[in-house]
Amino acid sequence: MPERTNPRAIVIGAGIGGLAAAVALRRVGVEVEIYERAPELRPAGFGISVMSNAVAALRALDIDLGLEKRGQTILHTEIMTDKGRTLRSLPLETAGDRLGAPSVAMYRGDLQAALLDALGGLPVSLGAVATGYDTSGDGVRVTFEDGREATADILIGADGINSAIRRAVTGDTRAPRYGGFLCWLSVTPFTHPKITKGFNAHYWGLGSRFGLHDVGKGRAYWWGTVNMPADAARTWGGDKDQIVRAYRGWADEVREAIRTTPVEDIVAVPAQDRPFLEQWGDGPVTLLGDAAHPMLPSLGQGGSTAIEDAVVLAQCLASRKDPVAALRAYENLRRERTREMVEVSRKFGGFEQLENPALRAVRDVYLRYAPQSVLFKPFQRALTPQLLDE
Repeated sequence: MPERTNPRAIVIGAGIGGLAAAVALRRVGVEVEIYERAPELRPAGFGISVMSNAVAALRALDIDLGLEKRGQTILHTEIMTDKGRTLRSLPLETAGDRLGAPSVAMYRGDLQAALLDALGGLPVSLGAVATGYDTSGDGVRVTFEDGREATADILIGADGINSAIRRAVTGDTRAPRYGGFLCWLSVTPFTHPKITKGFNAHYWGLGSRFGLHDVGKGRAYWWGTVNMPADAARTWGGDKDQIVRAYRGWADEVREAIRTTPVEDIVAVPAQDRPFLEQWGDGPVTLLGDAAHPMLPSLGQGGSTAIEDAVVLAQCLASRKDPVAALRAYENLRRERTREMVEVSRKFGGFEQLENPALRAVRDVYLRYAPQSVLFKPFQRALTPQLLDE
């Protein structure tokens, strides 16, 4: 019998999902080429939470990115009113202790650097705008806008919510689905008496929220959300006074974080997802992360589920001789878990962004008095990684 040869993979997209896929695939012996449409790798100027499920998944492949040294382990999590009164503490750190894997808040650029370091110098082909692919024989050929072509045994579309590979798989050219609110995001040098080590707070108002997270090295990651029409959210023009007005009267640390952040360091992103996609691929092609299952930010699991995807994909390819069968096994393993994440995130988005004062009062009472087992159940399920294929 001839020896099995490891498959060669093309990864489209060098965001968190694409880089994680490359790291995981190389760990199991898959040869990888990465193509990115941007002309240079520039990290977005905001933060990310790498949750316990993602850290535990990476450890299943003996991958340690040293995230606790690059960011800050989340030590205590509070849901607060807009004035800073605690409604509920959530035991995220307890879930991490149970798994032996912490949740880490960090600057997205530091996570990108950790993944690039783990790739050990593997080049990323930049300015490569994928236009489509075709399959022939046992492989796949990808074409790019500038005339380049690349061939491999499998193709992984990790090119985000507006994925070109997703469009080629599905033929769907519709825009993403708006979630009803705009997100402002930034990482900035920030100290305040309330921001203790491992601080992780969510402030809930009326049609708006604010998050404030210690990401280490004297920096804070903050984000704000506010309900607004889709057109206004997509064309926000950098009016910092609008942000200041949106949080007038909120807790001092919220207002101070906004006040001390230069407007050029604030990123505005409309909250978007897509209806869940049942078929992620065909033949030697599959999708990963936001290309497969973009979700609203309510569970904070977008990046972490992409990392989980990467690990499960690598394990499936390592344990099956037929790469195409491995891709279908990966999709079957990930479908139900990621569908739940998309649906729960959208449901939570409406709950968190309530504009009706009476309903807000009911919501806040629920947050204060609901049994911990009920309130924390969706987060517990999210933080517990899927049983990975051995």
